[in-house]
Amino acid sequence: MARMTKWGPALMLALATALPTARAQPGKWPDKPVRIVVPFAPGGTADMFGRLVAIKLSENLGQSFAIDNRAGAGGVLGSDFVAKSAPDGYVLVVSGVASHAIAPAMSAKFPYDPVKDFTHIALFGGPPFVLAVHPSIPAKDLKAFIAVAKAHRGALSYGSPGNGTQGHLVGELFKQITGVNMVHVPYKGASGAVSDLIAGHIDAVSTTLSTASTQIRSARARALAISSLARLPQYPDVPTFRELGYPQLVATIWFSLSGPAGMPPDIVSKVNAEVRRILQLPDVREKLNPEGIEPGTLDPKAFTDFVAAEVKRWGPVVRASGARAD
Repeated sequence: MARMTKWGPALMLALATALPTARAQPGKWPDKPVRIVVPFAPGGTADMFGRLVAIKLSENLGQSFAIDNRAGAGGVLGSDFVAKSAPDGYVLVVSGVASHAIAPAMSAKFPYDPVKDFTHIALFGGPPFVLAVHPSIPAKDLKAFIAVAKAHRGALSYGSPGNGTQGHLVGELFKQITGVNMVHVPYKGASGAVSDLIAGHIDAVSTTLSTASTQIRSARARALAISSLARLPQYPDVPTFRELGYPQLVATIWFSLSGPAGMPPDIVSKVNAEVRRILQLPDVREKLNPEGIEPGTLDPKAFTDFVAAEVKRWGPVVRASGARAD
């Protein structure tokens, strides 16, 4: 008993020092669960990306990466929550073009700076857009469609998923670049626009390729061009805007992973490397390919530069379109 009294404090100190090392390596990230905020409702592309990456990160890094859906204001509410969180790597957000490039230009008063208030970690990628027309339109390719639109100035209409959506903005950018004048018809979601296209109520639609793919494959809609950098193997006969002479129309609804500003560089580099590796896994590629999504490959600096460029790119288009936050 005397020996235990003598050595007890030293033994307890040694155990207290050793146990954390055996359990989790103090200061080594992650040593507790990580929250990934998806600022949209479950079921969309942002949610799909978030869950895919969260599962793989949990498997590879030995900690739970949990999804927290915080929908509202087009991704702004959840993004703002993360911008104001501690930059310790334990609260991340599925960022993207909607919340970080488009929304900031739609309001004079905005709760965060899309570049300065975040640490931009890794680009996931996103689906490209398609300009598709009703089969009754007498234009078999983009050049012919532009000619028809110019010959019938203001008579043609195009639908989009809604005011201020990227489908709307790509349509407006197409009009600016080509000089055509089409009437914009906004819908509450892409499915309504595509349904009205195949019913003949509108002449064209600007939406994601994946949304219109069934109608394109069944010839109920004619795809004139897609906004990807190169042709997609799934649609070898659909040219890109870029190859047709419109490189300004290379665009996707991109999604990504970001955190609060000031995250430790070693954590950022670690997550970036993990995400890039995950996006190339065969089972992940199998899920992304049907959507026409090419996985992102940018390092953190290149991705941060990309976000800044997208903010500058879409701001003037948003303002020219007249779209405003509700």
